[in-house]
Amino acid sequence: MTNIDDLPPYELGFPGPLRDQLVAAVLSGTKTATTDLLAAYRAEGEPLPEAGQRTALVDSAECPVAVLEVTDVRVLRLGEVDLAHALAEGEGYASVAEWRASHEGFWHGAQSREFLGDPGFTVDDDTLVVMERFRVLERAGGS
Repeated sequence: MTNIDDLPPYELGFPGPLRDQLVAAVLSGTKTATTDLLAAYRAEGEPLPEAGQRTALVDSAECPVAVLEVTDVRVLRLGEVDLAHALAEGEGYASVAEWRASHEGFWHGAQSREFLGDPGFTVDDDTLVVMERFRVLERAGGS
């Protein structure tokens, strides 16, 4: 059994309603993938995730709620994201276009632009994204 408090935090989105929705989708089993900007990893000086890596999924209060294990990581151009990945994100997308519109809205939002340190940041087909798949190993409290 993994001590969840010893694992690095895994944050989806920013704290608030979106993170709460994403965490609930992970815990329900509908969300098994996520996508982030390669630029976000560079902005934080963080290494890319690797298959087998374990992290503590945190909620909006930064409390660990589950142990996740990365199962696959790919870096691709935004224009190469496929429907299988969009569906695995578990947020109800019916098409890649719908998935992309939602993600562009997030990445072009004030919080993302502030995080990246670029108030005019925009994405295009050539923007590099980190596509990650994961699975829940255990919920906090061992359930």
